[in-house]
Amino acid sequence: MTLPLVPPLAPQLARSRSRLPEGEGWAYEPKWDGFRALAFVEGDELFLQSRNGKPLLRYFPELRFAPGRYVLDGEIVIAAPEQEGDIRRMPEAADVASGRGSPGRVFRQEFDLLGQRIHPAASRIARLAEETPATFMAFDLLAHEDQTLLDRPWTERRTALEELVAAPVALTPVVHSAAEAEPWLHGAEGVIAKEADAPYRPGERTAMVKVKRVRTIDAVVAGYRPGKEEGTVGSLILGLYEPGGRLREVGHSSGFTAAQKRALVEQLRPYETGERGSGEPSRWTAGRDLEWVMLRPELVVEVTFDHVSDGRIRHGAKVQRWRTDKAPAECLWDQLEQ
Repeated sequence: MTLPLVPPLAPQLARSRSRLPEGEGWAYEPKWDGFRALAFVEGDELFLQSRNGKPLLRYFPELRFAPGRYVLDGEIVIAAPEQEGDIRRMPEAADVASGRGSPGRVFRQEFDLLGQRIHPAASRIARLAEETPATFMAFDLLAHEDQTLLDRPWTERRTALEELVAAPVALTPVVHSAAEAEPWLHGAEGVIAKEADAPYRPGERTAMVKVKRVRTIDAVVAGYRPGKEEGTVGSLILGLYEPGGRLREVGHSSGFTAAQKRALVEQLRPYETGERGSGEPSRWTAGRDLEWVMLRPELVVEVTFDHVSDGRIRHGAKVQRWRTDKAPAECLWDQLEQ
């Protein structure tokens, strides 16, 4: 390739924060739940690079880019059906086509389906590309024609990006106040805030902030896993009731202090059923080699988490409080769908 930027190129990264930055000089985009990727386009030739510099195109053969000479920064995402049984819809049909003024409604994504693409069999990849097509969601323009745009402020790069991007590539929405971005903290994966006058710095965590969506559910304490230290609780096994009434494990939660881990052993002892296992598969360990102690489903906790994957809560689920005011039967599966 004869582009002014060539792979491998490290993408600019964001610093984590608990709250959105406010004030003038910031722009806000939804945080996407996909594979970060850089697209190097020269004529009809395309090189798709992962965040760590690996080629990605063989895993996403359905992705198409308009001919030209440019380098895009973006995310590969797969849209989830709006409702169970719906046809999977592309972003243009989910209110994010223009990205030029209204946050709209960010479509749900299925991260697990992306992972299924990383497979050696070309036939499997081709089938999945047809059944669950991916979209490239563009959010920055790093080079165009013979010019690199890295030293240009974000505002100039965004304007050039809007002029360049066309279907089937999608353009991420943008707003210019924290208040407008706030809905993405509840209905999307979070928010990326960018300093509007900042250049693009490959590989650096500068001029960008990410605030992840933090979600809350009330879950049944279905069991626990002993801690590494004898006489302690390592984590609680959490469950939710499916529509048919079956209690299904959805993950585990930890984050306890050393004193709490010791006190929990006595707190939970009256609820033990006597069923436990060590080093063998069970319905609580999903085949993993973990010790577990089952409890009667009578305790409820409120937990925070920021991601659901394959019907399980992920990424640092933490207990916020014990819900003595809530019946276990009220801890329903549909909380994960909100």
